[in-house]
Amino acid sequence: MSDERAAPGSPDAAGNVMIRLLLVDDHSILRAGLRMLFAAEPDMQIVGEAGSGLEAIAAVDKLHPDVVIMDVAMPGMTGIEATQRIKELHPETAVLALTMHEDEQYFFEMLNAGAAGYIPKRAAPDDLIAAIRVVHQGNVFLHASLARFLIHDVLHGAAQPTPVVEPLTEREREVLTLIAEGMTSREIGEQLVVSPKTVDRHRENIMSKLNLHSRVELVKYAIARGMIDTHR
Repeated sequence: MSDERAAPGSPDAAGNVMIRLLLVDDHSILRAGLRMLFAAEPDMQIVGEAGSGLEAIAAVDKLHPDVVIMDVAMPGMTGIEATQRIKELHPETAVLALTMHEDEQYFFEMLNAGAAGYIPKRAAPDDLIAAIRVVHQGNVFLHASLARFLIHDVLHGAAQPTPVVEPLTEREREVLTLIAEGMTSREIGEQLVVSPKTVDRHRENIMSKLNLHSRVELVKYAIARGMIDTHR
């Protein structure tokens, strides 16, 4: 297990911000393939590997990665249990599920455990690279083949009470819509001509007003309110 002590999200010699990755999978061949893939990315650095959920928790404690690439089904402690524990101990660490399981149960269990993204192992390498960058920026990445579970859950789940008066301002609705569409604070700020800090402040106000606690819940709210196009 590598132990490179650069500060999380610190720049390299060229001034580029490096995304520190921890690979968690019980198959060493898959981890070797991921090492080769990420070696070609100038903004990604593998700081450690783990072959089980327990090893993953210990590695996060020691190495403080920015993003954990987490398998779901592993012997002993599952990726679901490990994700929940990691998010309890290190809420700033993003967890991205990379798994062969594409069923609804695993999908929701990982999101409920605190994962910021879910992508199947059959996905294209470019999709995985994009997912890492998205969750590192604090956003949610759901692969197109799996996002339907979240949309179905919102559209066909138990009816949610609709407030008599919409609690959000027009600007907050704009920000929420763009968050739900996967844009970063910087990108939202550029589109609305405000600073990223202002966007973050709007997001905090939105979550407080709606009593929501994660970006996944924000996306579900936006879908339920018809704020984004679910048929694209």
